[in-house]
Amino acid sequence: MYWYRVGQKMKILQRIVILLAIAFLCISCKSAPGLGYNPWKVVPLPTEATLQDIAFTGDSNHGWMVGSNLTLLETTDGGETWQERGIELDGLNYRFTSVSFSGDEGWIVGAPAILLHTNDGGTSWSRIQLSSRLPGDPNRILALGPQSAEISTTVGAIYQTNDGGKTWKALVQEAVGVVRNISRSLSGEYVAVSSNGSFYSTWEPGQTAWVQHNRTSSKRLQSMGFTQNGGLWLLGRGGVIQFTDGEDLESWQDPLYPDRRTNLGLLDLAYRTPEEVWIAGGSGSLLCSLDGGNTWQKDMEAENIPANLYKIVFLTPEKGFILGNNGVLLKYDQSATAG
Repeated sequence: MYWYRVGQKMKILQRIVILLAIAFLCISCKSAPGLGYNPWKVVPLPTEATLQDIAFTGDSNHGWMVGSNLTLLETTDGGETWQERGIELDGLNYRFTSVSFSGDEGWIVGAPAILLHTNDGGTSWSRIQLSSRLPGDPNRILALGPQSAEISTTVGAIYQTNDGGKTWKALVQEAVGVVRNISRSLSGEYVAVSSNGSFYSTWEPGQTAWVQHNRTSSKRLQSMGFTQNGGLWLLGRGGVIQFTDGEDLESWQDPLYPDRRTNLGLLDLAYRTPEEVWIAGGSGSLLCSLDGGNTWQKDMEAENIPANLYKIVFLTPEKGFILGNNGVLLKYDQSATAG
């Protein structure tokens, strides 16, 4: 009788443990709540290429967008419509990765290594020859002012020109190695994620070399960038989001998993305002935080978009775009926001 009662108690305890485990899994696999509105509209494009970057000239209605397969698109109505523009090169199938303007002066870079320059808003583009000793391919460029630009490469080399691309000065003496993702702050600092996502590196003006940092958890890094208060954000495998405590790049807040159920592949993060933050990812994944990144909501309508969303760009709080593959472009529509 005694052992029968013990056996019954053990069965009850086992059931309790199983129920607790199920409850824990349900909590850990929770889905982010719906945003309740969709401020993004799909813009039809004359291409199915993977879009890489977007920039506007001094005229806020006149912009350019670049992508794979020599994709070069122009808009003159603020991004509502786009037209393909051809450019005579050498027959190679270049992937344009970055475009930037300061007034009517603009730059485009891509792979295999290529650099294009314009002084007339893109009416004509000229090719600037790059050194055969350039470490890696150029992947990001930023127009800094008249005849000035800053370029980074796929191995973390950083160069600057002040004479329209005739000469370039190396800002860092040692490249960091092949990078998955590289971002620049408004004040000139860089953060780069290693190609396999196992560590990240930082650089700031005046340093001769990159400083390497271990990743914050077992989750491999996907991409990183700078917050509006000078700190860092990161997106990791398994849908993890994390922010530093202010500008202390070694002190990280607890990781967030806003949508465990779908195990999102998160790819890019951008601030529309200091409080409104957007994250884009695979299979039309879009998340929004209205409190600076503490809590997250999901744009449910975006899940119907048959594309991976790679890059978010807010030119102003009212003017934003999300770039994806298959020629997918989303444009921010403030009139569709709540309230």
